[in-house]
Amino acid sequence: MTPSQRLDATFAALADPTRRAILARLANGEASVAELAEPFAMSQPAISKHLKVLEKAGLISTAQNAQRRPRKIEGVRLAEATAWLEAYRQFWERRYSALDELLGQLQAKPPNSPRGRH
Repeated sequence: MTPSQRLDATFAALADPTRRAILARLANGEASVAELAEPFAMSQPAISKHLKVLEKAGLISTAQNAQRRPRKIEGVRLAEATAWLEAYRQFWERRYSALDELLGQLQAKPPNSPRGRH
């Protein structure tokens, strides 16, 4: 998968509020499908579909712990998305700083005296 495809998969996975909530839960530690399904009004198969999207995007992985198969969050793809967003944040920060500087210069200039009419 290319970097562009990885970002596409990451942002597509993050576009859904249920998947974001699952990631927020997994940020606190591993959880089973049943544990992840608890706060949602949906079936375990529906949660499993969300988990597959997150796993395909590389945002989570499945651990093997005896007969339990807990899911855990993976940070690499989130770090890639964060780095991509950070470049744009820095760009806009520079633009806003330049605008602030310009506004400061404009405010520091005395107003033009009104021209007399002839």
